[in-house]
Amino acid sequence: MMGSDLTKRIPCARCHRPGCTCICGLIRPIANQVELLILQDPQEATHAKNTAGLLHLSLINSHVMPSNANTPLDSGTLKEALYSGGKCPLLLYPPIPEAKSLGLLEPATPPAALPPEQLRLVVLDATWRKSRKLIYLHPLLQSLPRVALENPPPSLYLIRKADSENQLSTLEASCYALQRLEQDRVDYSPLLDAMREFVARQCAFRPAPNCVKND
Repeated sequence: MMGSDLTKRIPCARCHRPGCTCICGLIRPIANQVELLILQDPQEATHAKNTAGLLHLSLINSHVMPSNANTPLDSGTLKEALYSGGKCPLLLYPPIPEAKSLGLLEPATPPAALPPEQLRLVVLDATWRKSRKLIYLHPLLQSLPRVALENPPPSLYLIRKADSENQLSTLEASCYALQRLEQDRVDYSPLLDAMREFVARQCAFRPAPNCVKND
């Protein structure tokens, strides 16, 4: 019994989660046309309810860059991550109403229509407070053209507290933004279905007030 318990705690070599919560069976390989760059707060990387791990493992064209809100990234390193390969980076983030009063740079004008293969979607995987701090710390992020989701579907993410029903997980927001940029040429429904299963598993471990059972 003790050996079995130990095996369940050994981190998976692929998803880095304990054996009992391994998500490798949920991975849905998808060849996204727009590259995805995830700037991830280190605490999110180890959070059991984090969805960016499943997102990254499923999307063939994706990268994760650790980004601590308390320590600015080297500007040269960040610039290389954003613009490498001659791609045009777009930041997935809603408007910041008080941006001007805080002295933040204005976002660049979105580019004219570019092929999806020339775009790189930048996503901040952090709490709202930390994601905003990341933007404040990095003028490069402030100046990026932005993508914002309008009237997204209700969130599937029933396992973490949200301020509204349309406040999405990193996985959901990325999938919907990629669909838009790729003009629905790539089907992300298998990955969204995998997220539903991920949520159901988390609810089984520790039921949250809003968790619902799948029929």
